[in-house]
Amino acid sequence: MIHVCSLSKVEETVAKTGAERLLSLLATGTEVTRPASIARENHLHLVMHDIAVAQDGMTMPGEEHVRSLLDFARRWDRARPLVVHCYAGISRSTASAYIIAAALAPKRSEVELAHTLRALSPTATPNPRLIAVADALLERDGRMVAAIAAIGRGADAFEGVPFEFRIDA
Repeated sequence: MIHVCSLSKVEETVAKTGAERLLSLLATGTEVTRPASIARENHLHLVMHDIAVAQDGMTMPGEEHVRSLLDFARRWDRARPLVVHCYAGISRSTASAYIIAAALAPKRSEVELAHTLRALSPTATPNPRLIAVADALLERDGRMVAAIAAIGRGADAFEGVPFEFRIDA
């Protein structure tokens, strides 16, 4: 089970779910405190901005980020939940949850996963750059990009409501 939340809900979500792994996707300078129940080796902190086009002074999500994310997800034994968060719980984290689900449940269609994501999170607006890089790395031939584009932008919100995404649904 993947639990998606914002930075402000990390401690609460980890405690509530009993998660043992944590994926943080935050911009340079945004501090995250790893909950005491998460071992250092079970926390991946990826530094990137929530952008889809290169901008001066900002770190665009790239192949190295997605490769690290996929490696981290593939080492997860799924015995206990994984918490994925970004600053608002809307863009980088929802993209990452979708990517992990696509990688770990390759028989589930990209469209079905995208519709599930939208049903679980009306505010989800997955970062298109993360999706495009993952689509290429997972050899999905544009299907991930198209599926996410089809669900459109999520409802406007300052912070997403935490949700759980079952991989083997």
